[in-house]
Amino acid sequence: MSTARTSRTPLPGIGVRYDLTTRDHRHLSVVAHRDGSRTLSAYRNDDPDACALSVRLTGQEAEALVDVLKPTHHSPTLLSTTELGLVAERIELSGTSHWNGRLLGDTRMRTETGVSIVAVLRRAEAIPSPGPGFRLAGGDTLIVIGTREGVDAAAAILGRE
Repeated sequence: MSTARTSRTPLPGIGVRYDLTTRDHRHLSVVAHRDGSRTLSAYRNDDPDACALSVRLTGQEAEALVDVLKPTHHSPTLLSTTELGLVAERIELSGTSHWNGRLLGDTRMRTETGVSIVAVLRRAEAIPSPGPGFRLAGGDTLIVIGTREGVDAAAAILGRE
C-alpha cells in the first residue's frame, strides 16, 4: 500500500505551497499566504494540472478546518502557536542547498529572521535544540517556530542553492 507524498515550495512574496498526493493519486495543494489566509485546491484525476476546485479560506476558517481534520489522539494540552501569533513549520534542506555541510550558526537564522530552530530531523533521528555548531546536511528537516513573516524569511534563506 502506497502512502501520501508531500512537498513544500516557498513562494517568495506570497507564502508557501504545500502539495499532497494521496494514496489514490489525488493531488491537493494548500497555499499558506503571508496574511494568514489559505487557498485549498484539488486537481482533476484525468489532468493533474487542471484545478477542479479552489477555495480561499481566512485564517480563522483554515483553523476551523484543521480542527475537524485533527486526529482523535490530539491533546488539548499542546500549545496552539497560532493563538499566540506564531507558526511552527518544517523546512526541508535540499541536497543542493548552499547550507549543506555548513554550520547552523552560519545561517544567522535567529538574527536575520527572529525564528528559532527547535529541532532537526535527520533520517530516523531527532536532534532537539541544535546549537550554532551543528552541521547541516541535505535532507535535514528543520522544525522552526516564529512569526509568519519570520518563517517565510527562514524558508527563503534555507532554500538558497
